[in-house]
Amino acid sequence: WISPEIARVYGALHRSGHAHSVEAWHAGRLGGGLYGVALGGAFFGESMFTRVTDASKVALVALVERLRARGFVLLDTQWSTPHLERFGAREIPRREYLRLLAAAVTRDCRFAD
Repeated sequence: WISPEIARVYGALHRSGHAHSVEAWHAGRLGGGLYGVALGGAFFGESMFTRVTDASKVALVALVERLRARGFVLLDTQWSTPHLERFGAREIPRREYLRLLAAAVTRDCRFAD
């Protein structure tokens, strides 16, 4: 489902330091993961996948740990699902989201070194 155009754009975002992935490996093979875009102290999750049971959950936990350690204050999952709610995701009113977003994008956070 990832078209050549999406791959090109996300490649450019990655080269500019904004698009990132978190992978979960099992026995030397990619078991699952996720990718998204970081702007300031906000991370926008774009997609998750799994090939090995619970691998995307492992990647999500690793993402949250990294974001917390690096001072990120907003993880936008785009929508809430029972899967994400098990990890603390919650829907918030638009006004609150916009307030959090405005504060988050002004932070100086780095996803990677």
